[in-house]
Amino acid sequence: MSERDLSDQEEIHSKVLRAGRRTYFFDVRSTKAGDYYLTITESKKFTHDDGSFHYKKHKIYLYKEDFEAFKENVEEMMDFIINEKGSEVISERHQKDFKKEEVVAEIPVENTTTSTSSFTDVSFEDI
Repeated sequence: MSERDLSDQEEIHSKVLRAGRRTYFFDVRSTKAGDYYLTITESKKFTHDDGSFHYKKHKIYLYKEDFEAFKENVEEMMDFIINEKGSEVISERHQKDFKKEEVVAEIPVENTTTSTSSFTDVSFEDI
């Protein structure tokens, strides 16, 4: 790979937004022609039972010709959500004082003698 190719992939400007298990990276990069574009990367951490972990990443490439329409759509969707549901977070899991044990304790146990055989007897003919 040439020195020019490496410089094309360098970040010109970056910003990080940490949001719980997710991290969002906003990176301005340069095209081969010297113009700029934006990449938005969502990185989510997954922890395995043995303590090891891995990250899943999703990336969006956003070019200048799409900025205005993208911005309008994001603003419209955010306004819709706020107007329909308000700005308060509804999910207990996302509250600052959330404790997993409390939620588990709130789940009522109705039938403790349920057989697991119904979960494994799947007929694909019904689908």
